[in-house]
Amino acid sequence: MQFTELASGLAFPEGPVVMPDGSVIVTEILSGHVTRIWGEGKRELVADTKGGPAGAALGPDGALYICNLGGFDLSTMCFGQGAGFEGRIERVDLSTGKVERLYEAYGDKLLQAPDDIVFDRQGNMWFTDLGKDFQNDRTYGGLYYAAIDGSAINEVYGRGLSFNGVGLTADEDILYVTDTYSARVWRLEIEAPGKARPAPSGHPGHLHATIPTGGAIDSMAVLESGKICVAAIHPGGMAVVTEAGDVELIDLPDDVVTNIAFGGSDMRDAYITLSGTGKLLHCRWPEPGLKLNFSH
Repeated sequence: MQFTELASGLAFPEGPVVMPDGSVIVTEILSGHVTRIWGEGKRELVADTKGGPAGAALGPDGALYICNLGGFDLSTMCFGQGAGFEGRIERVDLSTGKVERLYEAYGDKLLQAPDDIVFDRQGNMWFTDLGKDFQNDRTYGGLYYAAIDGSAINEVYGRGLSFNGVGLTADEDILYVTDTYSARVWRLEIEAPGKARPAPSGHPGHLHATIPTGGAIDSMAVLESGKICVAAIHPGGMAVVTEAGDVELIDLPDDVVTNIAFGGSDMRDAYITLSGTGKLLHCRWPEPGLKLNFSH
């Protein structure tokens, strides 16, 4: 594969969203910015969410929905505490840049570090919570299902070690979740919108694959074929996982590969965030990605 650098100097880019006009919106976790990129050096600030914006997706109303981690120290990977560091779900009006907070808690349980998001056909969001690392301990995250207007949120699984990427299959009967520190991919069977079939032994779902790099994993995308692409960290690359759970590893020129998104008329234009070097890459993927709900 040939790679083209579309942007550099990004502050830990994540959450690529391919727009209908061919531009790509990325989040910048370390600066708190949401940035739109056209390539050839052209970019613009869409919004300043502050905190640490990560996963993003277009909703049914045309707004951009953001998982905000709350922010962390890159040198230690420890999260900040107190005012301004709250994990939250946000809505960004793309025409004005206005940022609106939708969720900071489930009941009296605070969200820790919302990380990635996908919309189902009903126009509701599934999102993961990474949990937070502190100097001597860490908090659990989980998996949530919520309405876009801030009116309803449900905890689907509340003891995720380090849930990160999330993706739905084409018929929306399977939801995949990646877990960063264990390098595991979980497969959840969806019985109804927002409801996953209980799995044995208290697990979130069935173990689909373990990415055998010896490092961590990050966000993901689903391919039209039913395979999934999972970003890998230390060493950096992209793991392609079949529906049977077999894994193929593709090397990439960064130790901190965090996400991938697909677009273009044939859905083979792949956009990959390299967070270690602060770059957004483009390449032509061997097969098409699955078109996301409300993306075009």
